[in-house]
Amino acid sequence: MFVIVGLGNPGRKYEHTRHNMGFLAIDVLSQKYDIKVNKIKFRSLVGEGHIAGQKVVLVKPQTFMNLSGEAVREVVDFYKLAPQELIVIYDDIDIPAGSIRLRKKGSAGTHNGMRNILYQIRTEDFPRIRIGIGQSTRGSLIGHVIGTVPKEEQELLAGAVIRAAESAACIVEKGIEKAMNEYNIRIKKEEQEEQHD
Repeated sequence: MFVIVGLGNPGRKYEHTRHNMGFLAIDVLSQKYDIKVNKIKFRSLVGEGHIAGQKVVLVKPQTFMNLSGEAVREVVDFYKLAPQELIVIYDDIDIPAGSIRLRKKGSAGTHNGMRNILYQIRTEDFPRIRIGIGQSTRGSLIGHVIGTVPKEEQELLAGAVIRAAESAACIVEKGIEKAMNEYNIRIKKEEQEEQHD
């Protein structure tokens, strides 16, 4: 089985912000695979279903971003997960807006939600999918991540959210290596095309 966690902040105020890319990816998976994410458990909204014949649990922690690890630890403990069975989807300011990056494991980088997860579950050996939101060109970092996404960026980020959801399903079906080959390479091609435009 797999647990797919999307990071974000609960509440209407944060619904369409850059910091909620993980929540939005879970919404895409929920819709595509008809998995209702509406049970309250592990201080999260949770839904159980199947992707490619595998049991999956979709999770949206409701602890607020910086305490995401507390909810994730409860899920990991309850299901007695191996690290490889946990997939975390989250926003990342360190990669270009609209791109996604898959990694098998690694540090939290600058993301406080991921830092808290690593601290709580005491391992970094789990797959993660980062959705690029880019750096702020003006204003504060906090304003950038929890501010409203401008119209001109909405389509770009919506496309990245869909690819992130697809790549999570690909990990479940084909494994992290194949998913990385399929989705990380696609990003590199896109970036090269942008540079030649």
